[in-house]
Amino acid sequence: MTVILPGNYHIRDNLKSKRVDCIGFEEAQKQDIRALRIGILNIMPKAENYEFNILFSLGKSVLQIEPVWLKLESHHYSSSDRDHLDNIYVYFKDAVKDRHLDGLILTGAPVGKLEFEEIHYWEELTRILSYARRNIAGTLGLCWGGIAIAGVLGLKKYSFEKKLFGVFEGENLDREHPITGELDDVFFCPQSRYAGISDEDMERARDNKKIRLLAKGKEPGYFIFESMDGRYIAHLGHPEYNSRRLVDELLRDREAGLTDVDDPANFDIDNPLNRWRGHRNEFFTQWIKYVYDYTEY
Repeated sequence: MTVILPGNYHIRDNLKSKRVDCIGFEEAQKQDIRALRIGILNIMPKAENYEFNILFSLGKSVLQIEPVWLKLESHHYSSSDRDHLDNIYVYFKDAVKDRHLDGLILTGAPVGKLEFEEIHYWEELTRILSYARRNIAGTLGLCWGGIAIAGVLGLKKYSFEKKLFGVFEGENLDREHPITGELDDVFFCPQSRYAGISDEDMERARDNKKIRLLAKGKEPGYFIFESMDGRYIAHLGHPEYNSRRLVDELLRDREAGLTDVDDPANFDIDNPLNRWRGHRNEFFTQWIKYVYDYTEY
């Protein structure tokens, strides 16, 4: 349950208050433990405000984690703190130049209404994902990050008429799987997206041996799947979200004047209870274990 962070990292105290152990690089070296280097390609709006969600989720693992915050060369990060990005984030090519990444996480991004080819950083992102499939034990795509993985695997994205927004029930489809096998048979998870992959295309890709389908819900459809080689796993939900994140997103959308976003389904914004904590903890714990088991030391 240890995350390696700089001493002045902006949410270090917040993580420690939530029982996530945080140590500096010098202390980590003294412990002589080979930490897992997990690259986090964060393209969420206001990137610095999202970091807690990922670090808290990773910090629940029993393994020592060294997060490596990654940024794209072709993206401008107009809503994010520039000083923070310059001080904490590195380009992918620099992160892998001299040291190996054991795992890679691709976050969501506010581009669900765009076709892949319309996204100005799509070419760079596909190069990174291609490298990851060849060289990194496990790549996890969250929300749009999972849709991006689907695109790389040749699945077609389609946009929703209205944002899928709220907390929805999902069914575990593979109880023998090394990552999802220990999830509850039925579990809850937040969803917040404008796009997805149709069930018909998911099933066709499964039948053509492109993917394995791992979870499905009535409203979100198939939302956890993996490539057949196990190198990519996509979770189209947001298991990493804390209890307030859906409220904050609703307020953000309302301030932006968006009229196609209802209150989050199955979620009380005045009493934001977390019904997906167990799912988050188990999913990330098992993904980290998978990376550990399959990484090349």
